Amino acid sequence: MIQEYSFFSYDADEALHVSEKEKQLLLDCFAKIRYELEQTIDKHSRTLITSNIELLLNYCRRFYDRQFITRDNVHKGLLERFEDLLNNYFSSDKPQTEGLPSVAWCAAELNLSANYFGDLIKKETGRSANDYIHLKIMDVAKEKIFDTQRSVSEIAYQLGFKYPQHFTRFFKQQTGQTPNEYRTLN
Repeated sequence: MIQEYSFFSYDADEALHVSEKEKQLLLDCFAKIRYELEQTIDKHSRTLITSNIELLLNYCRRFYDRQFITRDNVHKGLLERFEDLLNNYFSSDKPQTEGLPSVAWCAAELNLSANYFGDLIKKETGRSANDYIHLKIMDVAKEKIFDTQRSVSEIAYQLGFKYPQHFTRFFKQQTGQTPNEYRTLN
């Protein structure tokens, strides 16, 4: 259940942004939880503690969803920076030396935590950051596949796949065709 609240693993500078009034709401929830924990436990304590934790989490979720709207200007251009990062990655020798880019690597390059970055990309595009990376890999792969001077294995290594068969499987999952079939049919 706690996995639903990815913002708990954000970096400190990515924490929920709340007004003073909202901060007081959250502190009140904590105070009620503390009060129940410090009292002699009776048959109602567990229910009250659970209810207050649920209320706290519901407020956090509300503030979390709202921050992507109210903090839009803070992350203006993030998608463009992400796209540039991927373009630069695939036009360099990094795929051959470092493999495929991960969400964590991209987030670190953009000075964000992986969860926060993933949430921002999801809000912006409707896709996960990992899906977005896979789409980019496919775009680059489709461009490279038409270079008949290179074998599918060479293209796989150029893109950062350790094994050509992984590339072939990935390509077929994405397009329904093997790289060679795609090359021939197109």
